[in-house]
Amino acid sequence: MDPWLEDEEFFPGLHERLAVYICDALNAAVPKGYVATIKNRVWVDDEQRREPDVALVGRDRGPGTPAAATATLPGMTTVGRERVREPAEEPYLEIVSPRGRRLVTAVEVVSPANKRAGPKGRKAYRDKQEEFGLAAVNLIEIDLLRRGPHVTAVPLAKLRRAVGPFDYHVSALVAGKPNWFHAAGIALADRLPAVGVPLDPGVPPVTVDLQSLLDRCYDAARYAEMVDYRAACDPPLTPEQQAWAAGVLREKGVLT
Repeated sequence: MDPWLEDEEFFPGLHERLAVYICDALNAAVPKGYVATIKNRVWVDDEQRREPDVALVGRDRGPGTPAAATATLPGMTTVGRERVREPAEEPYLEIVSPRGRRLVTAVEVVSPANKRAGPKGRKAYRDKQEEFGLAAVNLIEIDLLRRGPHVTAVPLAKLRRAVGPFDYHVSALVAGKPNWFHAAGIALADRLPAVGVPLDPGVPPVTVDLQSLLDRCYDAARYAEMVDYRAACDPPLTPEQQAWAAGVLREKGVLT
């Protein structure tokens, strides 16, 4: 994982792109009778402000000169406008059986919104976890965020006892086995694993290579050109992690 991609400028795009590539990989791997689809969870987020896709930057109008209040346009009357809260969208994946559209497996790539306190953040995410469990749906959760509280269904203490220290992790809850989890702990310097995705009982799981998909995201989005690797990483790296990251960046020719 590239820790600079956790920045709020980059992670939403990475999240969406990774969801699409995971969906493609699943559809290339699942046997006949299953289909992976992308759904969008939509809510109004009071804490998020949507930036325009294209920005036009003009000269500073100076203090005390609210342009919207004072500007007039020939032939038109100035009308006040209330701020409209725009809905936020977050993709997640479902593997369904086309016959009857039965939900078999849900795949979640954890986002910062899932970790945010409040009814539209962490609570909503936890409620969805519980729904999957009650409906006997397999659940795969991929957490590539070092920032924020633990939110995946596997209890944190149990996860640490099983896999040791980790920066990122993947967990799987298999339907019908509520007291058991499968998990992979991932250190910053580790390659992301190829993980098994469960289907129905008696059907072999399919495997998704997360590292190859993340690499594809990185190249397609041209993050090497977008990210300022001379800036401090947020959340901060330990001295050991910083030394490792600097070595990788020099090897790739990003830093000299």
